Amino acid sequence: MYKIGIDLGGTKIAAVILDSQGQQLWEKRIATPQNDYGQLISAFRDLVASADQFTKPVIASIGIGIPGAIDSVSQRIKNSNLTLINGTTLDRDLRQAIGRDIRIGNDANCLATSEATDGAAKGAGLVFAIIIGTGTGGGIALHGQQHIGPNAIGGEWGHNPLPWPDAGIELPGPPCYCGKFGCIETWISGTGLAKDHLRVSGLSLRGEQIVAAAAAGEPEAEASLQRFENRFARATATIINSLDPDVIVVGGGLSRLERLYVNIPKLWPQFVFSPQIVTPFLPALHGDASGVRGAAHLWP
Repeated sequence: MYKIGIDLGGTKIAAVILDSQGQQLWEKRIATPQNDYGQLISAFRDLVASADQFTKPVIASIGIGIPGAIDSVSQRIKNSNLTLINGTTLDRDLRQAIGRDIRIGNDANCLATSEATDGAAKGAGLVFAIIIGTGTGGGIALHGQQHIGPNAIGGEWGHNPLPWPDAGIELPGPPCYCGKFGCIETWISGTGLAKDHLRVSGLSLRGEQIVAAAAAGEPEAEASLQRFENRFARATATIINSLDPDVIVVGGGLSRLERLYVNIPKLWPQFVFSPQIVTPFLPALHGDASGVRGAAHLWP
């Protein structure tokens, strides 16, 4: 009757309860513990306990979306920009702490399945979902089901290099936590936008502050957003060139920036290998809640 969905982000953990019709009945958000794995496990346990108070006496299913994936060989977490969980047995530790079964999925895959189920991409055959938050995630849904892949990295386009880089200012690119330089994530994320603005203007602003400054007519902020959009267009052009998805849907904090959905498709003709480009480029219908809804839907 009830599904609990939990979305682990770089700055917050969000939890919701959905009923059998997909209606949200309850939600709670807390700050993500940053430097203590034990505190992170406790935070999950406490969130589930709060949700259980709402659903009792019914025992709800629990689905969790994470930035990263479970390695199919070691069964440990890999590829998370929340580096605290890399190398851990997060799924086992959460099962022990919570005392019942859970399902864990990549957060961008959860976004893709949520939007393919009852969101902006409802009914689409191939959906590519992008999360732009603290980092950058990518996920794929095929006919409403997440595509994980044998290496559990389906859709992880954020750790490809930025396409068609400007040799003067974009090479070798910023260092990435993965050990390489110039990954798409280092440019196209809230963190990447803020660092690029600092490098060029000398001003330390958060992503949302840069957006506000550009809206107020501040030229350096506007220039930073135009660089961001151009890089985003190049990066998404490679998705179209390789997968040609039916829909590209965007979630995460910067997905609320409406100008992205006007400006980026206008830039695609420079990079997409087709004279006509009809790919819908849309914000997630469920906004910040889409990933957590997708986590709940890890249980059928």
